[in-house]
Formats: sequence, structure tokens, C-alpha cells
Amino acid sequence: MDAMAEPVAHPVTVAIERRIDPSRTAEATSWMQAGTDLAAGFEGFLGSGWVRAGEGSDLWYMLYRFRDIPTLEGWEDSAQRGWWLDSGRAFAREVKVERRTGIEGWFDAPFATHVETRGVAPATGPIQQPIPAAPPRYKQAVTIWLGFFPTNLLASWLLGFLPGFAEWPLIARVLLSTVLLTPVMTYAVLPAVTRLLRPWLQRGR
Repeated sequence: MDAMAEPVAHPVTVAIERRIDPSRTAEATSWMQAGTDLAAGFEGFLGSGWVRAGEGSDLWYMLYRFRDIPTLEGWEDSAQRGWWLDSGRAFAREVKVERRTGIEGWFDAPFATHVETRGVAPATGPIQQPIPAAPPRYKQAVTIWLGFFPTNLLASWLLGFLPGFAEWPLIARVLLSTVLLTPVMTYAVLPAVTRLLRPWLQRGR
């Protein structure tokens, strides 16, 4: 009898929204960076980053990605993460947390997989909601293209001003453009486009 196939690991992306005391921006900046540095030392870590909603906003967003649920939980249940969270409680308050799997996670409804809400009072605990089916593949493809085409066009135009860039080997030009565009697409363009197109994406699933 054939051995039972091992379950396929699905990378998990966690998106966290926090309210940060505006008077303690410098501390919060160091604190957020310390959190991403700590996570990077754990097995299964695939990447992380954080951004502010705007210069005058108290909303800060953090994302990190792990190979699968067990490695993610290894980080989330760790003493290091517990210490890090405690060190920021004076100026950082978690508003919501989302877990998303794969590229299709960008197309889920907000809070579809996992949400924790925190106010001044202690956490209310996880709120589980049904996960709607992802939009058809053609809608996902159209959405990604609508974000990628103008972004790639703008990047190609800007890189054209780089002295000698046109004479670079093709592989070097593609490498540079993909290194620059991947984080822009992941953290800015694709989330913005999916929010804009969400009514269409959710119609007729």
C-alpha cells in the first residue's frame, strides 16, 4: 500500500493593524523593526514588513509570512514574541489581525479568516467568520494585470533614466525591476487594486 502523502504546506501571511501613540513615533519605529527582526530568526519565516497609513496617521500596518501554520504558531506562541508585545503595550494597540493563505488571500473579504479585536479593555478573543470562495481565476488575473501593467510601465520609464541601463544584460535589467516591483506590488499596489475592485470580485462567485 502506498504511503500516505504528506499534506501540502500553504504559506500564511498575517496582516496586523495597530494604533500607535503619535507622541511616541520614534519608539514605535524601533519597536516595529525589532519585531520583524525577531520573527526573522524563526523556522519557516518567509518575510515581513511594516508601513504607516500616512505621516499624520496613527494607523500602522505590519505583515509577516511563514511557511505554514505550525511554523507561524511557533512564532506566535514564542516567549520572544510575548516579550516584544509586552514591551510595546504602552504605545501600541492592536486593532485587528488577518491570516491569509497564498496569493488568493489578497482576494478574501476583510477579516475573512481570523480576526482579533482589541480595545482599551482586554482582548475579546478570536472571531471566526465564514471564508467566501475566492473569485474566479480570470478575475484574479485581470486584477493582478491591472495593478502590474501601470506599475511596470512607470518603473520601466523611470529606470530608463538610469545611465547605461539600456545596455545592461537582459537578465540584470529583469532582476533589478523584479526586485523593485515585487514589494511594491505585494504591499501597496495589489491590496489597493483589490480594495477598489472588491464589489466586482465578489459579484457572481
